[in-house]
Amino acid sequence: MRTATLGPAQRVESLASMAERELDVLVVGGGVVGAGTALDAVTRGLSTGLVEARDWASGTSSRSSKLIHGGLRYLEMLDFALVREALKERGLLLERLAPHLVKPVPFLYPLQHQGWERLYAGSGVALYDAMSTARGHGRGLPTHRHLTRSHALRVAPCLKKDALVGALQYYDAQMDDARYVATLVRTAATYGAHVANRARVTGFLREGERVVGARVKDVEGGAEYEVRAKQVVNATGVWTDDTQGMVGERGQFHVRASKGIHLVVPKDRVNSSTGLILRTEKSVLFVIPWGRHWIIGTTDTDWNLDKAHPAASSADIDYLLEHVNSVLSVPLTRDDVEGVYAGLRPLLAGESDATSKLSREHTVAHPVPGLVVVAGGKYTTYRVMAKDAVDEAVHGLDLRVAECVTEDVPLLGAEGYRALWNARARIAAQAGLHVVRVEHLLNRFGSAAQEVLDLIVADPSLGEPLQAADDYLRAEIVYGASHEGARHLDDVLTRRTRISIETFDRGTRSAREAAELMAPVLGWDKGQIEREVEHYEKRVEAERESQLQPDDQTADAARLGAPDIVPL
Repeated sequence: MRTATLGPAQRVESLASMAERELDVLVVGGGVVGAGTALDAVTRGLSTGLVEARDWASGTSSRSSKLIHGGLRYLEMLDFALVREALKERGLLLERLAPHLVKPVPFLYPLQHQGWERLYAGSGVALYDAMSTARGHGRGLPTHRHLTRSHALRVAPCLKKDALVGALQYYDAQMDDARYVATLVRTAATYGAHVANRARVTGFLREGERVVGARVKDVEGGAEYEVRAKQVVNATGVWTDDTQGMVGERGQFHVRASKGIHLVVPKDRVNSSTGLILRTEKSVLFVIPWGRHWIIGTTDTDWNLDKAHPAASSADIDYLLEHVNSVLSVPLTRDDVEGVYAGLRPLLAGESDATSKLSREHTVAHPVPGLVVVAGGKYTTYRVMAKDAVDEAVHGLDLRVAECVTEDVPLLGAEGYRALWNARARIAAQAGLHVVRVEHLLNRFGSAAQEVLDLIVADPSLGEPLQAADDYLRAEIVYGASHEGARHLDDVLTRRTRISIETFDRGTRSAREAAELMAPVLGWDKGQIEREVEHYEKRVEAERESQLQPDDQTADAARLGAPDIVPL
């Protein structure tokens, strides 16, 4: 099957195709759930469209803890069904659907009490492993182990000796969340879905009570389209209530936003060969290996300000540093922080006022004929959410529709990945790259890495690393614009790569080089290059300013000081 390319021409073509004839399903929202829903629908043989107002994964789906996990803490809440479901999905992703993107990651849980805590926590982790392997989806992950204090300190020398009496070590999995969504979208497009980012729904089309499509504005070109569809799926996460408001009908449930922030610090600041999971008074805190960095998070606080650009305040940063430093022998300071990012969890509103107690279950509803709403859930179970949303949409179609097949549909780059990994030394020699560079490409693109290498063959200068972000090759910037739907500098530095959180300059030193690489692909003139660079620098400046503010209100006001990019 020919791989779909999400370049500028394909985007315009997709919008025109969506408006040309009635679709079976139109999905609104380009996060992980929306992208997963489009893939589910198109692989059942349904004509499918997917639109996103900003960039793919620009909201919650690029700002998570980047974990694929069963949710060990949900066992303590006795939510066995959610954990079982998530562990099955974790296994599918590791073994079959995305082995190039989803990788095992170890975590150490320090024990602080003799006797009872080892029994209590050990029983929970043992049950976690047992639930994982019970249905055959735990292969490839080592089982947990009990460690003495001295053994734990050898594994994680960063810990204070008095911070633990022993430890447990267990495994979960992780991925680059934004890259995962971009891959989902391309996979859906490869199977025939029409997909367009920077395409905003401005209203729904109605015939009587029934929703029969949506009005879509091309934010880049200004054109407006009427996209007709037999069923529309609202998969807009924390914007669910706003999107529902366009229908003029009261929703059957509400979604509340919970803010979670993360810090990124260099690898050498925390001396450990394993991730850490720590208890706090409110939730749990992770220290997660991330290439040459660590991700530390997260917080869990109610948020009712700007949804597009949630801001991390000084109090948020202090909270994370205080809690992680309670166990570290060499404390972290603000000077150690390379990157900060904030995201919003879409939680189903319930009886409790505490967002950490709200459900991570998902809900699917059909509030009016022709409109399906899916909300809640967690990243790991996106595929189940997508299946349930399409199942609900199918009820409104006068068609015989196949059952969900996404359990057996590997994502773009998965097929052949392991064979190419085994041949990575030969590929490196042929490409004139260090084998570490090829490993990097294979773990970001899988077998589609060959397309990146083809760019380097055509222009060897693209095989050089970016001057101020040498983890990434110049070819990856070009590829983000030519193949992965990136429309602006921010898309590439923040989501196609993670330069914005992996460098102390937050990507500002790479901005001009990256913009000049994107320009020929996207048809930018010098004026647009300048606008892109200026916008990115202002965005970083506003984020830095927001992170000095004492509370959410002042942080939000500071972050909103940088307007969104001016369309082409």
